[in-house]
Amino acid sequence: MKVLITGITGNVGSHLADYILENESSVELYGIARWRSPLDNIQHIKDKINLVLADLNDLNSMIKAMESIKPDIVFHLAAQSFVQFSFAAPAETLNTNIIGTSNLLESIRVTKLNPKIHICSSSEVYGQVEQDEIPITETNPFRPASPYAVSKVAEDMLGYQYYLSYNMHIVRTRMFTHTGPRRGDVFAESWFAKQIALVEHNVISNPIKVGNLDSIRTIMDVRDAVRAYWVMMQKSEPGEVYNIGGDTTVSIEDILNKLIEYSNTTIKFETDPSLLRPSDVTLQIPSTDKFKKLTGWEPKISYEDTLLDLLNYHRLKLQ
Repeated sequence: MKVLITGITGNVGSHLADYILENESSVELYGIARWRSPLDNIQHIKDKINLVLADLNDLNSMIKAMESIKPDIVFHLAAQSFVQFSFAAPAETLNTNIIGTSNLLESIRVTKLNPKIHICSSSEVYGQVEQDEIPITETNPFRPASPYAVSKVAEDMLGYQYYLSYNMHIVRTRMFTHTGPRRGDVFAESWFAKQIALVEHNVISNPIKVGNLDSIRTIMDVRDAVRAYWVMMQKSEPGEVYNIGGDTTVSIEDILNKLIEYSNTTIKFETDPSLLRPSDVTLQIPSTDKFKKLTGWEPKISYEDTLLDLLNYHRLKLQ
């Protein structure tokens, strides 16, 4: 069986590659990479995967990649996923996430392949929900509050449209907050952990910089997330969409305080206005009943272990 991961060099993609290599010995694993893609996250497994040079923004290169690989399963994880950056560069975000997804699906359609396809949408599509809409179900309306969220609404709906129009085996997920080792430092909890590690190593001094600490998130480990993705592709029906998320709900301030608790160094913090978004999503608590009923999946890694592993990841990078 051939499995293709777009975004294999990223945080989630590299963890999914780890999971498949460790648990599915019969899989021949492929990844799409651009010539300039950083390989840090897959350096330890680079000789075990087949990297194919292509670019989601270039349809011709994607067609050639599909003709070469002929995958049985496609996990589409590649994206411009930094919400804050999407306000600074909305056109790039929309082009990368929407046109990139369109090119992926078109390349599969025109080559007449029939793989199972996972379209990775986001909980950001729900935007700011009302208190009486908690927990958020898959039928909740879309209220995208950023260009990134708009791009993910379009990506989500493209997946559904290609399923309807061309009978392609497409399943969509709306993943809620997930983190852990390799998480980019543009994301709040990883930014906190990186700064704490830098203070510990006397690279920077207090106070560390933070943004909005009031947002409420249900958090999960990225290694549980990729396990969920794999299980889903074995059991799900085409055309379906699933919320996936953890079972620990905390504020961003709770996350910051937990990371500070793991440090033997005094850590102080202050708000940096540049880290505040023009509009923010402050309440994200999912209903994952539909997904759990289908798969029996449950998160295994504790919130505390996830944050400690994240902090240790940044500590090790400084050694």
